[in-house]
Amino acid sequence: MRLTSFTDFGFRALMRIASQPERAFSTAEIADEFGISRHHLTKTMAALANAGFLTTRRGAGGGAMLARPPEQIGLGHVMRVLEQDQPVVECFRGDGGTCAITAECRLKSYLNEAEAAFLARLDAYTLADCALAPRARPLADALP
Repeated sequence: MRLTSFTDFGFRALMRIASQPERAFSTAEIADEFGISRHHLTKTMAALANAGFLTTRRGAGGGAMLARPPEQIGLGHVMRVLEQDQPVVECFRGDGGTCAITAECRLKSYLNEAEAAFLARLDAYTLADCALAPRARPLADALP
Protein backbone atom coordinates (compact mmCIF):
# COMPACT_ATOMS: atom_id res chain seq x y z
CA MET A 1 0.00 0.00 0.00
CA ARG A 2 1.35 3.40 -0.94
CA LEU A 3 0.31 6.48 1.02
CA THR A 4 -0.53 9.73 -0.69
CA SER A 5 1.81 12.66 -0.05
CA PHE A 6 -1.12 14.25 1.80
CA THR A 7 -1.09 11.42 4.36
CA ASP A 8 2.70 11.23 4.45
CA PHE A 9 2.92 14.96 5.22
CA GLY A 10 0.19 14.61 7.84
CA PHE A 11 2.03 11.86 9.67
CA ARG A 12 5.32 13.79 9.51
CA ALA A 13 3.67 16.90 10.94
CA LEU A 14 1.94 14.98 13.73
CA MET A 15 5.15 13.16 14.68
CA ARG A 16 7.04 16.47 14.86
CA ILE A 17 4.32 18.22 16.87
CA ALA A 18 4.10 15.22 19.23
CA SER A 19 7.81 15.65 19.97
CA GLN A 20 6.98 18.79 21.96
CA PRO A 21 3.22 18.84 22.49
CA GLU A 22 3.39 21.88 24.76
CA ARG A 23 4.53 24.23 22.00
CA ALA A 24 3.06 25.52 18.76
CA PHE A 25 4.71 24.64 15.45
CA SER A 26 4.33 26.76 12.34
CA THR A 27 3.59 25.15 9.01
CA ALA A 28 6.68 26.87 7.60
CA GLU A 29 8.89 25.36 10.31
CA ILE A 30 7.65 21.84 9.64
CA ALA A 31 7.77 22.23 5.86
CA ASP A 32 11.33 23.54 6.02
CA GLU A 33 12.47 20.75 8.33
CA PHE A 34 11.15 18.02 6.04
CA GLY A 35 11.76 19.79 2.72
CA ILE A 36 8.13 19.64 1.68
CA SER A 37 5.74 22.10 0.06
CA ARG A 38 4.37 24.69 2.50
CA HIS A 39 1.25 25.08 0.39
CA HIS A 40 0.53 21.34 0.39
CA LEU A 41 1.31 21.06 4.10
CA THR A 42 -1.07 23.94 4.86
CA LYS A 43 -3.93 21.91 3.34
CA THR A 44 -2.87 18.85 5.30
CA MET A 45 -2.66 20.78 8.58
CA ALA A 46 -6.15 22.20 7.94
CA ALA A 47 -7.51 18.67 7.46
CA LEU A 48 -5.82 17.54 10.69
CA ALA A 49 -7.34 20.50 12.54
CA ASN A 50 -10.80 19.88 11.04
CA ALA A 51 -10.58 16.25 12.16
CA GLY A 52 -9.78 17.31 15.72
CA PHE A 53 -6.16 16.17 15.85
CA LEU A 54 -4.74 19.71 15.98
CA THR A 55 -5.67 23.12 17.28
CA THR A 56 -4.33 26.15 15.46
CA ARG A 57 -3.71 29.77 16.35
CA ARG A 58 -2.83 32.62 14.03
CA GLY A 59 -0.45 35.47 14.67
CA ALA A 60 2.60 35.90 16.87
CA GLY A 61 3.19 32.80 18.93
CA GLY A 62 0.69 30.96 16.80
CA GLY A 63 0.94 27.65 15.05
CA ALA A 64 -0.40 24.15 15.49
CA MET A 65 -0.53 22.05 18.64
CA LEU A 66 -2.00 18.65 19.38
CA ALA A 67 -5.67 18.88 20.35
CA ARG A 68 -5.23 15.99 22.80
CA PRO A 69 -2.36 13.93 24.21
CA PRO A 70 -0.47 11.85 21.63
CA GLU A 71 -1.47 8.69 23.53
CA GLN A 72 -5.06 9.43 22.53
CA ILE A 73 -4.40 9.79 18.80
CA GLY A 74 -4.57 6.42 17.06
CA LEU A 75 -2.55 5.95 13.89
CA GLY A 76 -5.36 3.97 12.25
CA HIS A 77 -7.77 6.84 12.89
CA VAL A 78 -5.33 9.34 11.36
CA MET A 79 -4.89 7.10 8.33
CA ARG A 80 -8.64 6.69 7.83
CA VAL A 81 -9.18 10.45 7.99
CA LEU A 82 -6.35 11.41 5.65
CA GLU A 83 -6.91 8.59 3.15
CA GLN A 84 -10.72 8.70 3.19
CA ASP A 85 -11.00 9.77 -0.44
CA GLN A 86 -8.20 7.51 -1.71
CA PRO A 87 -9.46 4.02 -2.52
CA VAL A 88 -6.85 1.27 -2.73
CA VAL A 89 -8.18 0.25 -6.16
CA GLU A 90 -10.64 1.70 -8.65
CA CYS A 91 -13.50 -0.60 -7.67
CA PHE A 92 -13.37 0.62 -4.03
CA ARG A 93 -14.57 4.05 -5.12
CA GLY A 94 -18.01 5.03 -3.88
CA ASP A 95 -19.39 4.93 -7.41
CA GLY A 96 -17.74 1.58 -8.21
CA GLY A 97 -15.21 3.16 -10.53
CA THR A 98 -14.73 2.04 -14.09
CA CYS A 99 -13.53 -1.52 -13.55
CA ALA A 100 -14.77 -3.84 -16.30
CA ILE A 101 -14.50 -7.02 -14.21
CA THR A 102 -16.25 -5.90 -11.02
CA ALA A 103 -19.14 -8.36 -11.38
CA GLU A 104 -16.90 -11.44 -11.43
CA CYS A 105 -13.83 -10.18 -9.57
CA ARG A 106 -12.70 -12.13 -6.51
CA LEU A 107 -9.62 -9.97 -5.92
CA LYS A 108 -11.71 -7.15 -4.45
CA SER A 109 -12.60 -9.16 -1.34
CA TYR A 110 -8.95 -10.07 -0.77
CA LEU A 111 -7.84 -6.47 -1.11
CA ASN A 112 -10.63 -5.33 1.19
CA GLU A 113 -9.50 -7.88 3.78
CA ALA A 114 -5.85 -6.80 3.42
CA GLU A 115 -6.77 -3.12 3.82
CA ALA A 116 -8.79 -3.91 6.96
CA ALA A 117 -5.84 -5.86 8.41
CA PHE A 118 -3.47 -2.98 7.61
CA LEU A 119 -5.70 -0.48 9.39
CA ALA A 120 -6.30 -2.85 12.32
CA ARG A 121 -2.54 -3.13 12.77
CA LEU A 122 -2.21 0.67 12.81
CA ASP A 123 -5.02 0.78 15.37
CA ALA A 124 -2.63 -0.93 17.80
CA TYR A 125 -0.40 2.18 17.85
CA THR A 126 -0.75 5.81 18.83
CA LEU A 127 1.08 8.96 17.92
CA ALA A 128 3.01 8.63 21.19
CA ASP A 129 4.57 5.43 19.83
CA CYS A 130 6.16 7.23 16.88
CA ALA A 131 6.74 10.80 18.10
CA LEU A 132 10.04 12.21 16.94
CA ALA A 133 12.78 13.26 19.34
CA PRO A 134 12.51 16.94 20.29
CA ARG A 135 14.61 19.31 18.20
CA ALA A 136 16.27 22.43 19.43
CA ARG A 137 14.37 25.48 18.30
CA PRO A 138 16.27 27.72 15.88
CA LEU A 139 18.00 30.53 17.77
CA ALA A 140 15.91 33.21 16.01
CA ASP A 141 12.71 31.56 17.30
CA ALA A 142 13.99 31.33 20.87
CA LEU A 143 14.71 35.06 21.21
CA PRO A 144 12.05 37.28 22.80
